[in-house]
Amino acid sequence: MAVTAQMVKELREKTGAGMMDCKKALVETNGDMDAAIDFLREKGLSSAAKKADRIAAEGITAIEVQGNKAVLVEVNAETDFVAKNENFQQVVKDLSAHLLATEPATVEEALASTMENGSTVENYISNAVAKIGEKITLRRFDIKTKTDADAFGPYLHMGGRIGVLAVLEGTTDEAAAKDVAMHIAALNPQYISRDEVSEDEVERERKVLTEQALNEGKPENIVAKMVEGRLGKYFEDVCVLDQTFVKNPDQKVRDFVKATGGELVSFTRYAVGEGIEKREDNFAEEVMSQVKGN
Repeated sequence: MAVTAQMVKELREKTGAGMMDCKKALVETNGDMDAAIDFLREKGLSSAAKKADRIAAEGITAIEVQGNKAVLVEVNAETDFVAKNENFQQVVKDLSAHLLATEPATVEEALASTMENGSTVENYISNAVAKIGEKITLRRFDIKTKTDADAFGPYLHMGGRIGVLAVLEGTTDEAAAKDVAMHIAALNPQYISRDEVSEDEVERERKVLTEQALNEGKPENIVAKMVEGRLGKYFEDVCVLDQTFVKNPDQKVRDFVKATGGELVSFTRYAVGEGIEKREDNFAEEVMSQVKGN
């Protein structure tokens, strides 16, 4: 597989490694991006195990809670200026209320559903686009339910740039649930506990850590023990219950939740625009390509 400049650029952004090292990694792994990331980590050349996808799209996340139902939603716009616009924020509020009332299973189902004013969500958004003057997208949402014995933890950071909705079962301590959501917003864990991490993912991490230790020149007889110790650090990075609680460095999140008498059963975290690549306009390159084409 031919290695392109765009692939090298993407790998460099994800790992922080040098351009030539990124190219070599892609050549060695036949263009497999995940394998190239592992290759760089094994050689100690990656400055980050996993760098979050560039956040390019604008918009906000919002949370609507009504009794034992709550929804976390992300709605995108083209500019941060419009995201702060009152009309745009009203659109987000209307969509959140509608999603909670109708509980569609997918974005497609939501767009086809009919709002109280008789308009479909898709037409409602189209009218908002005409009024506001920018493309608006209902990107994703997650509806959660609980019982009277449980607590929602809703938290919005930086005016909705990051939104988290957590659910604690077995406690009605809403302040504690919100504190857990705030922690999740800050540290961005991927899982609740180690049980949720697949064996394949653990084995992949173990392989990378083993190669790292061997490349550091560590004796083979202690490598296995070192790897297990480093795996513990990996779990701390990705599992919220294993993490040190941001509001109390002397306490694990697991212990904080246990003290409430409840259990963290689910969470969803949205960061506005994560994973969306905005088109980059390079005027000089555009001119050059036109010149070469003539």
